[in-house]
Amino acid sequence: MAEKFIVKTEDKLLEFLFKTLHGWSKKKIKERLKGASVSINGTVSTKHNFLLKENDIVEVGVVQKHSTHSARRSLEIIYQDNDLIAVNKPAGLLSVGTTKEKKEHTLAILREQLSKRGKRITLLPVHRLDRDTSGILLFATSKEIREAVMSKWDKSEKQYLAIIEGTPNEHKGTINQALRLDEKIYKMHVGEHPQAKKAITHYLLKESKEIRSLLEVRIETGRQHQIRAHLSWLGHSIIGDERYGTKGEKMGLHAEKLTIIHPKQKKPLSFKVDAPQDFYALLK
Repeated sequence: MAEKFIVKTEDKLLEFLFKTLHGWSKKKIKERLKGASVSINGTVSTKHNFLLKENDIVEVGVVQKHSTHSARRSLEIIYQDNDLIAVNKPAGLLSVGTTKEKKEHTLAILREQLSKRGKRITLLPVHRLDRDTSGILLFATSKEIREAVMSKWDKSEKQYLAIIEGTPNEHKGTINQALRLDEKIYKMHVGEHPQAKKAITHYLLKESKEIRSLLEVRIETGRQHQIRAHLSWLGHSIIGDERYGTKGEKMGLHAEKLTIIHPKQKKPLSFKVDAPQDFYALLK
């Protein structure tokens, strides 16, 4: 039987479970949450930082596996035509699959979501987002369309929201530091090097809350881990970024806006999606 609890005051899901499930170890609670055994108002959630409101109903116990599967098999599509599809990728989900990890990923879920019976849709990723980054992810329906978009990728506008440790001395600035990937530790090194590639990041302070700040970030280049590495170099790593800063339950990076040149219409095409509630909760 599932146990039901009514939320008395606003709280984060994991903290609420720690306080409510007396006699349970923290390890067991985390395992239940990770295993999709917790629901809020009938919807399963695995997010530690999910913000609970007064009178929300939290259930712990029996899991309707088919409901969880169905929920994970549906992505928010923010734009779709015959050539391009843009989705709002949730944090914690890979953009595409890897040879090492066989877990569900955005490409597979979207392909299944859009494919009709007996006919699978062709989808190719135009770019990628890190697993723990949420926001706009773009796919093409053919190799030709993908290559056409990528040929003008340097003219695209890529805007993010980042929640960082501390507050930069300058409220507006540009980081012009080359980046080089160290494949052994899968981490970017910042600074000049024969193998380093040009990388330019612009930032603007949007809000500051004592020990954390919200930045609007634009990148001229699209190097791997560019924003994460650059902000860490600046001395203000992204909240929850274990690789370049300090470990946390959620990383504060969201791909908010993307503007490209449509390969057929030859006109600018913009997508924009706001960050989820639990992203902004990191600022508090």
